Amino acid sequence: MEEQIKNEQGVLTEDSLAKSREENSEASLANEENITRMNIEGKEIILIGTAHVSKESAKQVKEVIEEEQPDSVCIELDRQRYQSVTDKNRWQKMDIFKIIKEKKTTVLLVNLVISSFQNRLAKQFGIKPGQEMIQGIDSAKEIGAKLVLADRNIQTTFARVWHGIGIKGKLSLMVQILFSIFNDESISEEELEKMKSQDTLNAMLQDFTEHFPKLKKPLIDERDQYLSQKIKEAPGNKVVAILGAAHVPGIKTEIYKEHDLKELSKVPKKSKAPGKIAWAIPILIIGIILYTFYMNFSAGISQITSWVIWNGGFSALGAIIALGHPLTILTAILVAPLSSLNPLLAAGWFAGITEAYLRRPSVEDFEKLSEDAVSVKGFWKNKVTRILLVVTLTNLGSTLGTVIGGAEVIRVFIRTIT
Repeated sequence: MEEQIKNEQGVLTEDSLAKSREENSEASLANEENITRMNIEGKEIILIGTAHVSKESAKQVKEVIEEEQPDSVCIELDRQRYQSVTDKNRWQKMDIFKIIKEKKTTVLLVNLVISSFQNRLAKQFGIKPGQEMIQGIDSAKEIGAKLVLADRNIQTTFARVWHGIGIKGKLSLMVQILFSIFNDESISEEELEKMKSQDTLNAMLQDFTEHFPKLKKPLIDERDQYLSQKIKEAPGNKVVAILGAAHVPGIKTEIYKEHDLKELSKVPKKSKAPGKIAWAIPILIIGIILYTFYMNFSAGISQITSWVIWNGGFSALGAIIALGHPLTILTAILVAPLSSLNPLLAAGWFAGITEAYLRRPSVEDFEKLSEDAVSVKGFWKNKVTRILLVVTLTNLGSTLGTVIGGAEVIRVFIRTIT
């Protein structure tokens, strides 16, 4: 029996065949490099550490699932992000009025920034971030495996992040989100390499977490714990989990521990102190103005005039920068001086609803939302994103106007009593 294979020069000897087998073996080992195999209480768990912006990761996910035939496939997505990658018409179903009334404009803005970030990657490098997750979804369906959405709700993660960064951190985060909108710069190859071990959320907030190290807990550590527990609880005797490579080291440790998913899913209760301060400031402002009127009527008029001008002026400026409708700008001017005295109200909400009524987004605006969010021009052109800008910038203007207007009220009061 001849165990020989002909090559282009004649015959491949058994030594050459052995060498070929060795090369195949090395290739197989290379393919296993991103795979971690574990056995937890009789359950076989296979972790695939993927590069979220690598075409090879999706291919590897497909191969592993087809070969292993797991009972469950866990993916690093929550329900909201799962819908965003599987429902192409998700933007068209959005109710912009409901979003404004439920105070979810910031959440939507963050989601759009993430979407914009992903689209920039796709355009610049021809890479679709999260393709390996989509492949995991498709492969799970093909083999009839149970699909497990293993990541924590993104809104819970943001709520826990928001709770832990203080006023300075909140302002910095909002600035970074706005900078992401205005930033049209290309993504460097170095930045791309960093992203290969991170998910889009972590990649976007990379610089922010460097300045606020304690954010690693809600953004990385807690998610590692949540993912670990969900993977461990996935049905069946064999589970494949598709994860960003950055999460694998933490999960390899946390999976041997028990974690309370309810505790990790809790949205932190708002401290009563900020609420009390929020009411104390307008009460103080009103009290100062009333006392000034008692002392000097003209000085009181001066205070009210300053309060209205600064509040209304800066709110209007925000609406103008957002290219709001003239009536939207007028709404900001009229509402801001009053809404600044009531913590339950915000000038941006009224301005946003006015803009939405006057310039109702068309079906085309919703269809192009993801595409338009890639550029500064698109953000101002699209009626949906323009409404979000009206809400955000009007509120920022109102806040600035409150600070300056409040300082002017106090200045006039001190001058009156001295």
